[in-house]
Amino acid sequence: MAFAVEVHELRKAYGSRRAVDGVDFTVELGEIVALLGPNGAGKTTTVEMCAGFRRPDSGSVRVLGTEPFRAPATWKARIGVVTQQTTDLKELTVAQAVWAISGCYGTPRPAAEVIEAVGLTEQSDQRCELLSGGQRRRLEVALGILGSPELLFLDEPTTGFDPEARRMFWSLIEQLRADGTTILLTTHYLDEAEHLADRVGVIAAGRMLEINTPELIGGRAGALSAVSWVEDGHPHTEHTATPTELVRRLAARIDGEIVGLSIARPTLEDVYVRMINEVE
Repeated sequence: MAFAVEVHELRKAYGSRRAVDGVDFTVELGEIVALLGPNGAGKTTTVEMCAGFRRPDSGSVRVLGTEPFRAPATWKARIGVVTQQTTDLKELTVAQAVWAISGCYGTPRPAAEVIEAVGLTEQSDQRCELLSGGQRRRLEVALGILGSPELLFLDEPTTGFDPEARRMFWSLIEQLRADGTTILLTTHYLDEAEHLADRVGVIAAGRMLEINTPELIGGRAGALSAVSWVEDGHPHTEHTATPTELVRRLAARIDGEIVGLSIARPTLEDVYVRMINEVE
């Protein structure tokens, strides 16, 4: 099996609204793929169909070699899912909740290890209903990775995380990938996608605009760089495909230091915004 996820011409509509409109992509075994897109683009619906929560209107989706909506319980034990919905465990403490869910798996990860991995050790004896929004989100992630899944679906996993918690989560995801877990995630954080993902897919209006590495998406590698400097008291900016050559010419022309010199290459955010705006 070369691919963990294979999606072809996937479609899903709600009344007259086409939430997913012919999406195609694959996720290789051991790969991390991040789906980017504005609210309502179809990211969550796509992930829900891949996880077997929704049945597509047309097209095909195979996950770990199986159609998700026809999958047996043995298949479900091989995946982990963290959705945007909250699990109703408010009467339990964090430790009790993790322990209770661990009983659903044959060989779960140790509860204390999972709780520590998501940064909730200090809240282990706290009832779930008293957790903050970010802490509840961390608990959802803990429950999603409890069964050591072969494939992990993460829908906006770090929403509500503070910067330190997000960094801890990134380290956790990197460790899961090192252990062989395949991951499909959606996120609004472009730095998160760039840091974690082998490839990113940009979805807008239910369609996959492009899927590529963060370095190449949207023609980023070949996009012009902005070289800025101050000369004779006036600021200048020039866009060029050869910034090194431009700086060499400036150095030959300007006596001494080049004041205010900076070279800005297009960021993932620059490319993403341009791609979304072209659709709108």
